[in-house]
Amino acid sequence: MPPKKAIVLVSGGLDSATVLAKAQHEGFECYALSFDYGQRHRAELQAAKRVASLLQAKEHRIIHLGIGALGGSALTDSTLPVPHYSGSHDIPLTYVPARNTIFLAIALGWAEILQAQDIFIGISAIDYSGYPDCRPEFIHAFEKLATIATKAGVEGKHCHIHAPLSHLSKAETIRLGTQLGVDYSQTLSCYSATDAGLACGHCDSCTFRRQGFEAAGIPDPTSYVNS
Repeated sequence: MPPKKAIVLVSGGLDSATVLAKAQHEGFECYALSFDYGQRHRAELQAAKRVASLLQAKEHRIIHLGIGALGGSALTDSTLPVPHYSGSHDIPLTYVPARNTIFLAIALGWAEILQAQDIFIGISAIDYSGYPDCRPEFIHAFEKLATIATKAGVEGKHCHIHAPLSHLSKAETIRLGTQLGVDYSQTLSCYSATDAGLACGHCDSCTFRRQGFEAAGIPDPTSYVNS
């Protein structure tokens, strides 16, 4: 029997690299999908290319979207400063409105074209910035939507949305990825990286990453601006 196909959303960050490695480990033939959505730095797309290549994705596509033109997020609007980590429970300016909904919708379309019934996404509801589209409720709702919104779903070929990191801390994710052989030095988890791929070390993403490596007891291989 040929391996089952899966679409894996790959941002170039720590979480998506771990999920790609996990999907490969589970025997899926992985099709990596990344998005050039108008984000302020391009370094994460270069990291996504490295991750997809190193983890031997069957194919890697980068889809160009224009949602950055709408503004509303510090990740796409250069007039909004990327905030430092504050520990606040408020949804930060780095939230990109409806981003994961759009990403999963496109992944769902590609899955139907490839006759794949599995989509993997590296979101977590622990050690995260509080984005509403990173919660298990969102994943469950989107999976239900996929059942009624596609030809495949109507014909009984239901698409499963896998979020294997949903209930893992960042340290647990790092331990899992390390066991799976992920080279985290090739990933980038930063909302304000330089063109050379140096992480700022102060944003939410950098903070959770640093804390995760420390809690996991694993050296942090990240190249930071001031390191």
